[in-house]
Amino acid sequence: MAANTLGTLFRVTNFGESHGPAIGAVIDGCPPGLALTEADIQVELDRRRPGTSRHVTQRQEADQVEILSGVYEGKTTGAPISLLIRNTDARSKDYGNILETFRPGHADYAYWKKYGIRDPRGGGRSSARLTAPTVAAGAIAKKWLAEYYQVRIRGYMSQLGPIVIPFQSWEEVTNNPFYAPNAEVIPELEAYMDALRKEGDSIGARIEVIAENVPAGLGEPIYARMDAEIAYAMMGLNAVKGVEIGAGFESVSQRGSEHGDAIRPDGFETNHAGGILGGITTGQNIEVSLAIKPTSSIRIKRPSVNLANEPIEVQTLGRHDPCVGIRATPIAESLLAIVVMDQLLRQRGQCGDNWLEG
Repeated sequence: MAANTLGTLFRVTNFGESHGPAIGAVIDGCPPGLALTEADIQVELDRRRPGTSRHVTQRQEADQVEILSGVYEGKTTGAPISLLIRNTDARSKDYGNILETFRPGHADYAYWKKYGIRDPRGGGRSSARLTAPTVAAGAIAKKWLAEYYQVRIRGYMSQLGPIVIPFQSWEEVTNNPFYAPNAEVIPELEAYMDALRKEGDSIGARIEVIAENVPAGLGEPIYARMDAEIAYAMMGLNAVKGVEIGAGFESVSQRGSEHGDAIRPDGFETNHAGGILGGITTGQNIEVSLAIKPTSSIRIKRPSVNLANEPIEVQTLGRHDPCVGIRATPIAESLLAIVVMDQLLRQRGQCGDNWLEG
């Protein structure tokens, strides 16, 4: 079956291809009365937009969003919200040399095995271009969460390849193209990416996403735990190969006396659980960490096969991100916002508004 929709009550359906006429999303379940304009969504799309620095793909897309339905006189009506983003700078000819071959590490091979056909233009449906509608939908979720529950969701890059980025301040995140929270590391990151781009290679990254002021009690055991739904959504993001909640894999070496977050009358002493216990939010910050793999479309020649299963060498030309993690922060924020909003609507639907008073 098709699986292009995320969410239960707040439902986001994603459509389009990288080199098709347009991409977009249909959002169903957004409560009526939320003040919403295209400008509210555009500010988030501009954070993800390609061509914003020399360290990302030079595809020049304005990513201008159009609201086609679900908003009247500047407010949501409760009807499905349709968002359209037109593709204006696709160069399909760049993919002429891989029409009958498969890029190692790319979804090309798996798509062909599943469907018996694939769209090689920019990766078609498997392209990271399809994260733009997710960010557009996430902008709506972010605004609703902030206005009605004062929830704030933000993220940053904590590692690029071998370079660990110590957290310095949130203010620095918006001052550089890496979403790095440390100004002192920027020259090293830029030098690393400049050298990598000249080599024609790619690299991975680590992204941290945090949701602040999330009410306690969100999450539905057993199969709709908050952490399970977050992991599900994040693994749906292109190039993500690992998701950690709270201490994550560090939990392996922690003892129970350390990992278990002690509780005092004024709150928790630590947050190794990442704001979730038993799949239900505790009222602490939700802390999520993502491992992003290196981009598979690189200029370095690598062994592969063609459609006839004959050995060949593949070299990918065109415009590609040498590190997709550089633009991943706003996408991860949007996915977390969509999950939190969906879970909050489900909680409100089951327990009413009086659960916040408990």
